[in-house]
Amino acid sequence: MIPFLCPSPPGLDSLRNEFAEIQNSGIFTNNGPLNARFETALQDSMFGDGGACVTTCNATIALILAIRAVVDRADAARKGRKPRGKRFALMPSFTFAAAALAAEWAGLEPLFCDVDPDDWFASEMAEEEAIRRYGDRIAVIVPYATFGESLDLARYEALSERTGIPVVVDAAASLGSLDASGHQFGSFSAIPVVFSMHATKTFATGEGGVIHSADRDLCQTLRTMSNFGFGAPRSATMPGLNAKLTEVGAALALKRLEGFETIVRSRQLLALRYRFALPELEFQRCSGIRVAHQFMPVLLPRAAVGRRDQIREELQSRGVGAASYFSPHVAEQPHFRRSRLKPDLPVTQSLSDRILSLPLWDGMSEATVDTVCAALKSVLAPVLVPANAMRAVPIDLLPAVGVAQGENLRPGVRLAS
Repeated sequence: MIPFLCPSPPGLDSLRNEFAEIQNSGIFTNNGPLNARFETALQDSMFGDGGACVTTCNATIALILAIRAVVDRADAARKGRKPRGKRFALMPSFTFAAAALAAEWAGLEPLFCDVDPDDWFASEMAEEEAIRRYGDRIAVIVPYATFGESLDLARYEALSERTGIPVVVDAAASLGSLDASGHQFGSFSAIPVVFSMHATKTFATGEGGVIHSADRDLCQTLRTMSNFGFGAPRSATMPGLNAKLTEVGAALALKRLEGFETIVRSRQLLALRYRFALPELEFQRCSGIRVAHQFMPVLLPRAAVGRRDQIREELQSRGVGAASYFSPHVAEQPHFRRSRLKPDLPVTQSLSDRILSLPLWDGMSEATVDTVCAALKSVLAPVLVPANAMRAVPIDLLPAVGVAQGENLRPGVRLAS
């Protein structure tokens, strides 16, 4: 059986020294020395100069903190003047439920918008239409860096500057992804970007979250909020909760940081092999030069709409696990169907109807990718449109996966100029 996901956080037996250090220090949480070491190491190794990283117990709590922090700051800048009625968090519906739930816990109502059919990010046109319609009742914008890709932070910085609406980015799967300039996604931006360290992510520890921002004052606020809002010893000075990462969690994160570059490069090569092996299918448009792939999302042919469950069952019978992130999309899920807001989401619905998520995990071989692709092609044979099996490799992707320009990945694969 080829599993859909094969979580591989660091082995606990590799952490004997760190566990002994924790035990001997008597510090098990409360932003201890291992946590401080990890935050510094992550900042230095991935984000470079400027800004800071703040860890949390998980990424959903991180989203709640970040949303509350930026909304409160924006309200203070308006001298506390808030519009009447329910306020909204504008976000795509093609995402994980955590973002919408975090907005609710921060006192806001999710306002869903449609996505772009190519990169699967929130549609710029749909966002602008929502802002035009709801104005200052939109308290925050929460775009999703879909499946680890790198969305355009400069556009969101300009949008926030023009409208006065703060932004928090849900980048759960993007730790290790490189943007179009070759930097870790989120680098140099004052917008808080939230990453996950869940066991199923590429940067897998078991559970945990990280917020990065180039705004150090905001990072200090987030750190204070994550510790009950204690700005003075044992005294709450702002809204807060207990969001701290344990020292054991920090030890796991430090260990995952070792050799992480190799892990991401390996996954990128597997993702490229999927693209080469399935030329008949549609993939998400790449927006950066590297993605820290969690799994491999692909769109089924339109002729297969309505048959996805059957397709997954047939793959299962052939020994291949698969899933469908995100279907149903968030606005379709029972908790959110009760909303009085009924946005028109045609692209989201189309993606949700056709999306299939294929296996991709640490240690997976190219031969296993080929087996998955052969099984999928066999299942889809009645509805596949033949395509040229020779696919070009975008040259700008090659340095990110460690392949020299001019070097073929395998026979029959050529390089694009």
